[in-house]
Amino acid sequence: MPVLADERLLSDGDRFELRIGADRSTFVLRSKSDFFTARLEGEHASRFEADYRAVRQRHPALKPDQALAQLWDNDGYMWYAAQEAD
Repeated sequence: MPVLADERLLSDGDRFELRIGADRSTFVLRSKSDFFTARLEGEHASRFEADYRAVRQRHPALKPDQALAQLWDNDGYMWYAAQEAD
């Protein structure tokens, strides 16, 4: 997945990674194993940030893959994803 210059890595595991835009208006949630990426902007990014914080606060011991998988699967962010280009 191409990384934009203004994005930084926020969380990284074996199965998932999460990047955030410099202005915090964009989140990029990537399923490494499935080659799908969800780019969340605007209201979706605001909601995602709140959900991400809630998961991290409720379950601080979760590893990155566990926390991001919960958001991907249980919170439905997989529905925002598109398959990465070859």
